[in-house]
Amino acid sequence: MDSRVTVPTHLDMLWLTEAVRLREEQAGALEDQEANRRARHLGGDLATRLQHRALWLAERDGLKLALQRWKQGARLALVALMIVAVISGAGLAFAALGQQPVNVFWALGSLLGLNLLLLASWLLSLMIAGEHGTTLGRVWLWLSEKLARDAQAAQLAPALVLLLQRRKLNRWLLGSLVHGLWLLALCSALVVVVMLLATRRYGFVWETTILSADTFVAMTQALGALPAWLGFSLPGPDMIRASGDALQGLDSARQTWAGWLVGVLLVYGIIPRLLLAAFCLCRWRSGRTGLALDLKLPGYSHLREALMPSSERLGVNDAAPEQLHQIPPAIANGDSDSALLVGLELDDKRPWPPALPASVKDAGVLDSRESRHHLLEQMTRFPPARLAIACDPRRSPDRGSLALIAELARCAGATRIWLMQPPPGQVLDAERLGDWHEALQTLALDTRETSPMTWLETGHD
Repeated sequence: MDSRVTVPTHLDMLWLTEAVRLREEQAGALEDQEANRRARHLGGDLATRLQHRALWLAERDGLKLALQRWKQGARLALVALMIVAVISGAGLAFAALGQQPVNVFWALGSLLGLNLLLLASWLLSLMIAGEHGTTLGRVWLWLSEKLARDAQAAQLAPALVLLLQRRKLNRWLLGSLVHGLWLLALCSALVVVVMLLATRRYGFVWETTILSADTFVAMTQALGALPAWLGFSLPGPDMIRASGDALQGLDSARQTWAGWLVGVLLVYGIIPRLLLAAFCLCRWRSGRTGLALDLKLPGYSHLREALMPSSERLGVNDAAPEQLHQIPPAIANGDSDSALLVGLELDDKRPWPPALPASVKDAGVLDSRESRHHLLEQMTRFPPARLAIACDPRRSPDRGSLALIAELARCAGATRIWLMQPPPGQVLDAERLGDWHEALQTLALDTRETSPMTWLETGHD
């Protein structure tokens, strides 16, 4: 889908705004006059205008498209990590039941040992430090950036981290990811364990050199107490002791130990990860609605005057300088069928304005920076339906003129370029005229060398 028609979410808007701020801090201020003007036109408080400005710059410079690619890369990275989790979970199951007979506590350690160790580490870091940058989270962010394959995405990952850190949402987002992946791995292990127990005959024993049988009886029954409440089998003391002396060949003993192993995996492995994943996801969803920009940052505070001018905040409108052309009231009223003619850097020898139909308004000749800004401000607020820009093809089509033409065209419903004929007695350079046509072709604008008055008045030739 085209990034220009993709509606960004609240998080996307904040994310892009933060990314633009980081980019300007690293590479210098961007050319943002048109972005600032459009943000002022759309209105709102400073945070809203900053987001409108950033969105326009992101669309112009390809950062919005880079964000879409980054998110696609993040999804691909997540899928890759999920595949790794499934394979890892299956590997845990094969490691646990890969010996004959099965040492029950060795199998339990294979299934839950690493999981419980990392879970304890996560909880401890959460209580002590308040933040937890998990290895899986860093891997996911790194893979997301690599899979995006877009140079514009360099500021996106740092911008997201900085944005979320302000409300300490990193731990909940990464927590949802980590617990979700461990949940998937343990579910994969559970499925493989059940499949192996259903298709193979296993005997269960416990072995020790320095511990007593009473210790294993107590440990087994303590671990099996909670699963027993859910209906899983719990070996009795005699069965536990007998399993320590020799391999029991009774099917009832095998089934009891198998049920105990599955129950312990479910209660102490899967259920805690499920609850923690749900908790982190709820905290993430509730917390992201309160995300906001830090307007005290220098990258935002210096834009306050450009986006919320003092005259606007105080309700004072200064008179325009004398040299600015005043747009007639019909244009200022925002008529949906309005038509506007403007000249671009025409010399004084050309009579201006030409004879105009009654419905066509004259916006004067743009020959100064102030006149350009004034007209652009007016057209941003009240865009005309049709705009004709008169150009002198005797001048070279420099980048500044083409950028202004493009900016004016974005403020009108339809635009036509009028390459005016030279005054009598002067010859137009064919090569320079070709340069104009070639340059304007890149802007996809309709270019004519005849008067556009009929088109301005009626909308057709």
